[in-house]
Amino acid sequence: MEKFRSLNTILETGIISVIRADNVERAVELAKAVAEGGIKAIEVAFTVPQAHQALEKLSNIFAGSGLLLGAGTVLDAETARIAILSGAEFIVCPHTNVEVIKVCNRYQKVVLPGAMTVTEVVNAMEAGGDMIKLFPSSVFGPKVISAIRGPLPHAPLVPTGGITLDNVKEWIKAGAVAVGVGGELTKVGQNGDYKKVTETAWAFVTKIKEAREN
Repeated sequence: MEKFRSLNTILETGIISVIRADNVERAVELAKAVAEGGIKAIEVAFTVPQAHQALEKLSNIFAGSGLLLGAGTVLDAETARIAILSGAEFIVCPHTNVEVIKVCNRYQKVVLPGAMTVTEVVNAMEAGGDMIKLFPSSVFGPKVISAIRGPLPHAPLVPTGGITLDNVKEWIKAGAVAVGVGGELTKVGQNGDYKKVTETAWAFVTKIKEAREN
């Protein structure tokens, strides 16, 4: 049941916040600011130094809150297991790694393998991916969603890369089940302006809701 709740949490607000920072403390503060803005799925990238420590701290901070914590830029099964043991409820990869998917399914955690072409998307779904991270989506733009969903209308695509407040509605209307947003959220907080991060997060949540309603 936990896995189904995790999937529903991602689908509910339709956005995964990707946290990238140069240290654990900044990653934690960015995650807290994003959560205050209404985003319920937060992905700590494993490019963050000692990312597992950030996951552990955030797991304690958000325990019982309903917020879903995950790990991103996971390249291998070993990293996936470390992330899961540190509190991650979902795993995101920039590519499709069958061993990572096996680990996630073994522990009943949501996994989003990365893909870009129709062949890669099919391979990721056949390997057991719950949702497919479409990456780097900035290369093609929102039209790639409808193009892929032509032959694969059932593909649960989560574009990541190049998603902005100006185009997020286009991605949702094109058929994305959710979007992954990193720099557009976190860059505004690099100087410590976490209030701006919260405001930007809320703007994304609002625009996604409006796109779905229309």
